[in-house]
Amino acid sequence: MRALVVEDDARIAADLGRALSASGFRVETLSSGREAWFRGGTENYDLIVLDLGLPDLDGLTVLKRWRAEGCDTPVLILTARGAWTERVEGIEAGADDYLPKPFRMEELVARARALVRRAGGRAEPRIDLGLLGIDLNRMTVTVGGVPVAVTPLEFRLIAFLALHRDRVVSPTELLEHLYGDDDAREANALEAVIARLRRKLGPGIIATRRGFGYHLDMPE
Repeated sequence: MRALVVEDDARIAADLGRALSASGFRVETLSSGREAWFRGGTENYDLIVLDLGLPDLDGLTVLKRWRAEGCDTPVLILTARGAWTERVEGIEAGADDYLPKPFRMEELVARARALVRRAGGRAEPRIDLGLLGIDLNRMTVTVGGVPVAVTPLEFRLIAFLALHRDRVVSPTELLEHLYGDDDAREANALEAVIARLRRKLGPGIIATRRGFGYHLDMPE
């Protein structure tokens, strides 16, 4: 799962990055509203955490522009502004959730997970597809009820495929969600992760549609 954190306070941004990374997200951080407007509108994210008090282009304007341009990524607003009228304005502008500062990091992570689940068509944290079980909160995987030891990278991959189980996911999209901007986005690296997961999960779970990408070949 790929998350964009837009926060101009370096300490808060670093804390958010650590907390979300520990919860299975691949996190990118920005402090500029203008850069966030461009990145959020041109790249695919599973979640955006957006501070309203940005120095160059305020978060509410960024959000309105995203929604006007058709960006439907779930957005969790952070703000030090406490007035209920401003919360209503944020929700009406297209925010999916709203968290005033100061906040508990555990609550933010829980809200972030819930937004991603709902975007994937699920309210509960567990996904069961045939023999495959994935717990998005505990970041665990089972096959036939037996726990499977996976790395954080492997978990992000199988969870992303499960959340998008109704379609074939291209290698390019998977690479975007698995690796940050500073990592090598090479097809052979993705193929290596897929191969490791197939060995751990067994045959018939991760399927390849040649020329298109990967999908989970598991019944509900």
